[in-house]
Amino acid sequence: MAPTSPDAAAQCRLLQEAMAHVIGARTPEPGDFATPIPSLGFFRRESPAPPAVCMVEPSIVLVAQGAKQMWIGGEAYPYDTSQFLITSLNLPANSEVRVASAEQPCLGLVLKLDIRVLAELIAQGNFPSRGDRSVGAGVGIGTATPALLAPIGRLLALLDEPEAIPVLAPMIHREIHYRLLGSDQAAKLRQIASVDGQGHRIARAIDWLTLNYALPLRVDELAERVQMSTPTFHHHFRQLTAMSPLQYQKWLRLNEAKRLMLNEHLDAASAAFRVGYESPSQFSREYSRLFGAPPKRDIEVLRGGAKGLDARRQELANPA
Repeated sequence: MAPTSPDAAAQCRLLQEAMAHVIGARTPEPGDFATPIPSLGFFRRESPAPPAVCMVEPSIVLVAQGAKQMWIGGEAYPYDTSQFLITSLNLPANSEVRVASAEQPCLGLVLKLDIRVLAELIAQGNFPSRGDRSVGAGVGIGTATPALLAPIGRLLALLDEPEAIPVLAPMIHREIHYRLLGSDQAAKLRQIASVDGQGHRIARAIDWLTLNYALPLRVDELAERVQMSTPTFHHHFRQLTAMSPLQYQKWLRLNEAKRLMLNEHLDAASAAFRVGYESPSQFSREYSRLFGAPPKRDIEVLRGGAKGLDARRQELANPA
């Protein structure tokens, strides 16, 4: 339920302010930051930024300050401090920063979801079920409530008590899953966690694609693997991901090739062959369409930006 009372809205503001304080203290510069809690990460942005290609895992994303927007399949999902973004499976996306400045940075967190925990809670709990078994989009915008923000705040507080993280973090993480199953995005999570549902089958297909992206893809064989007819598989796959299976595979290949060129210093042709392309020229065309520049130029720009970020980190570490 949305926080309709003044008291609930005030509670949300206080909880978000506390979250912003914790995140701000642990993110000294713009970027993404891991935490000692394995499922939890922070981010800080100090200026608006155009959409950037990313892969969103099953997770919730909260902004404690500022505003962001996720683009999936050409559809925008804007969210600010009153909402949270939720994704129920691995989704290719574009992440945009809408509101941020050096004085008031966009601060937030990403908390990975565990589909097995959701399935266990659904089996154990008395959650209302709906007769509609259709699969909707794999992403949604939910309402931030005190019931959800309070355990997230307790999870963040464990960062000041590191010895308690191994014992208490899993319990709080489970509570957050429970609260999500009581939120306005519960149906989306139930669709994926239900082992006999279409959403669960699509999630299995995505897991297979993620591990085998370099192999030739026969969609009918993948549909059979997850026990769906080919037309039904196509329909639900596109409904969840806003892509066809072949487009999804292409996205995985191109992003892995980018990683290989950037981190392992492969040339474009070698990276193309490694991820399953047979034609370097086709790889270059498709890479340019996705990332807006040919492979060599894109990687040069990214390396130049990384050098600038390293210099900035040295300045912060060694102030004059």
